[in-house]
Amino acid sequence: MSSLLTNTSAMTALAALTQTQSNLSKTESEVSTGLRISSAADNAAYWSIATKMNSNIGALGAVSDALSESSSLVSTMSSALTSTLSVVDVIKNDLISASNPGADLTKIQSDISSQQSLLVSIGSSANFNGQNFLETTGGTVNLVASYDSTSGVSYLSVNTSNTALFNATTGATSGILGASGANYTTASILTLNITTATSGDLANMLKDVETAFSSITTAASTLGATTTSLSTQQTYVSNLSDSLTTGVGSLVDANMNEAATKLAALQVQQQLGVQALSISNSNTQLILKLFGA
Repeated sequence: MSSLLTNTSAMTALAALTQTQSNLSKTESEVSTGLRISSAADNAAYWSIATKMNSNIGALGAVSDALSESSSLVSTMSSALTSTLSVVDVIKNDLISASNPGADLTKIQSDISSQQSLLVSIGSSANFNGQNFLETTGGTVNLVASYDSTSGVSYLSVNTSNTALFNATTGATSGILGASGANYTTASILTLNITTATSGDLANMLKDVETAFSSITTAASTLGATTTSLSTQQTYVSNLSDSLTTGVGSLVDANMNEAATKLAALQVQQQLGVQALSISNSNTQLILKLFGA
C-alpha cells in the first residue's frame, strides 16, 4: 500500500542512516584521539578503572622524581665521606710521623691543623637542597620511596646520627669528628694539638683517629647501601609505571587498524544510506502520476 502521510521505507532508511552516522562519529573520534574509551559515557566501568590507574601513574612519576633527587643527595654525602676518609688518613700518617723520636711536632701540627680545617670545609659544604647528613646533630631523614592509594607514601629512612661528623652550631663538640676522643679525652679529631704531646698522648690520639676512620667507613657503607636501595626502588617504580600504562592502554586504547577499516566501511554505508533515503523519498512523487499530474 502506498501512503502519502506515512513513508515506511523512508523512515527505515532514515533510521539506518542515523545509526550509521552515530557509529561513524564514534569511529572518527577513536581515530582522532586514539582512544576506544575517552569518557565515562563510552564504558563507565573501564573509564573509572583507567582514570584511577592514570592517577597512580602520575603519583609514581612524582615518586620517581623524588627518588632521583634522593639519589643525588645521598651521592653528595657519600662523596664527602670518601674525601673525609682521605683527610683522616693524612692526619693518621702525621701522628705516626710525630711518634718518631726527634720529629718536629710544630711543623707536623701545622699540617694537622690544615687537615682539620679541610675536614670542617668538606663537612660544611656537603649540602644538597638544604640537607646535610654530615654537619648535623643527627636524627632520622625519611626519603620518599613509593606510593599507593591504600597505604600512602612509603619511605627509606637514613639515621644521620650515624653519619654526623660534627655540628658547627655547638662548637663542633658532637659527631664522629667533633666529640672528644675515648682515649685522648681532652680533644676531638678536629681539635688535636700535638705540639706538647707525649708519646702516650700520641698513641691515644692514633687510637681515636682509627676509631673515627672506622666510624666514617661504616657511615659511608650505610649510605652506599641506601644508594643501592634507591636505585632498586627507581627500577621498581619505573617498571610498575610501565605496567600500569600498559594496563590503561589495554582498557581504553583503540585498535587503529580496526578503526581505520571500520571508518572506511562506515563512510561507504553513509553514502549508501543517503542514496537509499533519496530513493525512498522519491517514491512519494510516483503518487502524483496516479492523478495524472
